[in-house]
Amino acid sequence: MLRRLSRSAWGALFLVWPDLVQPYELIKAKRDGQKLDPSDIRAFIEAYTAGTVADYQMSAMCMAIFFKGLDARELGAWARAMLESGEVLDLSDTPAVKVDKHSTGGVGDKVSLSLAPLAAACGVPVPMISGRGLGHTGGTLDKLESIPGFRVDLPTSEYRRLVREVGCCLIGQTAQVAPADKKLYALRDVTATVDCIPLIASSIMSKKLAEGIDALVLDVKVGSGAFMKTVDDARTLARTMIGLGAEMNRKVVALLTDMDQPLGRQIGNALEVREAVDMLRGEAPEDYTEITYALTAEMLVLGKKAASVAEAREKLRKSVADGSAVRKLKEIVQSQGGDPRAIDDYSRLPTARSTVDVVAPADGFVTSIHTEGVGLAAVALGAGRQRVDSRIDPAVGFTLLKKVGDAVTRGEPMVRVHYNDAAPVEDVKARLLAAYRVGPDAPAPRPLVLARVE
Repeated sequence: MLRRLSRSAWGALFLVWPDLVQPYELIKAKRDGQKLDPSDIRAFIEAYTAGTVADYQMSAMCMAIFFKGLDARELGAWARAMLESGEVLDLSDTPAVKVDKHSTGGVGDKVSLSLAPLAAACGVPVPMISGRGLGHTGGTLDKLESIPGFRVDLPTSEYRRLVREVGCCLIGQTAQVAPADKKLYALRDVTATVDCIPLIASSIMSKKLAEGIDALVLDVKVGSGAFMKTVDDARTLARTMIGLGAEMNRKVVALLTDMDQPLGRQIGNALEVREAVDMLRGEAPEDYTEITYALTAEMLVLGKKAASVAEAREKLRKSVADGSAVRKLKEIVQSQGGDPRAIDDYSRLPTARSTVDVVAPADGFVTSIHTEGVGLAAVALGAGRQRVDSRIDPAVGFTLLKKVGDAVTRGEPMVRVHYNDAAPVEDVKARLLAAYRVGPDAPAPRPLVLARVE
């Protein structure tokens, strides 16, 4: 039986005797499938935020949660403690309905880069606190920082001002906003506890609810490149996050979207910025364009700028056609210290020195792409992180010349590898070749939006 300590007693014990057994007792209890008291969960997270619960103890707790889960009461307490570990931003000086979008992560998923200016150009304020690459998936902050000068480390006072005056601001977590999640986010990446529904849900919702939003659209990825491999798991995650939002009086809608192959044709930070700008000019691949429109349309409806998804889509198409969407992106870039000229002149973005192609091994059709394998190949090339302190090369990545359903002939290029360091290239090429499957028959098309949950 666990000893129950008051919140003040927990804090005092952790601060004076950080090596006492109380963290051990909680970790052991969860490991053995016991339910944790909300006050103990709160104290544990407070102590972790303060540094008196060590990373190795939190790693053990995360692994216990990975295997034993959290029930609704525990999860609510965990998410609220993460949210209240720091400042909950007040954006009431921006009177419109403030809406954000969050993706559970995928390969080639640069939707936020085009969605944020699209929504803002249509009158929906977008306060967006984003993350860095996690596991095999890319990160919005890493992509934004490939734009020369772009700052994602703005103080919260500047964040508030830009949401009010520009209609959008995209930053990373500050020391004040959900600091428990900021620490835990990096820890999960290197301890194989990323793909855990309670930890994913609490991480996303604590960070998003701290940023001052009124409503949220979730893009829950499903498939070989997603943390959720099945529609059932993705639906469970969506419902979990929607439930946390409802508990905290926020309207949340989720789309389950396909990640059985990379989104769009560019993978890598600066390469994905280029494709995002292309989308705002109406020149991006169809799958990426459709997913962006679907998610942004939901934002316009939640933000009361459109009465229906159909009306919202028409507004989005007009903002692309009249150039207001790309102009909004330039305004966002300039307001956050970036070089807006890079939006028109891609040579101002980081560019790899060399390229090499991965060619088709046989005639036929691309029948599948193991998307996680492609993401891990990008990490091996230097486009993502193998460790928390890994340095990213913003220029490197892949151009997918062939995707699922495309016909190929033996020796025809399927993927173009953009690289600076030749050392990992042969390994990367082998990984990409292993990720592609070529067969005699074209596969049936897979829908891009698999379900809508609210």
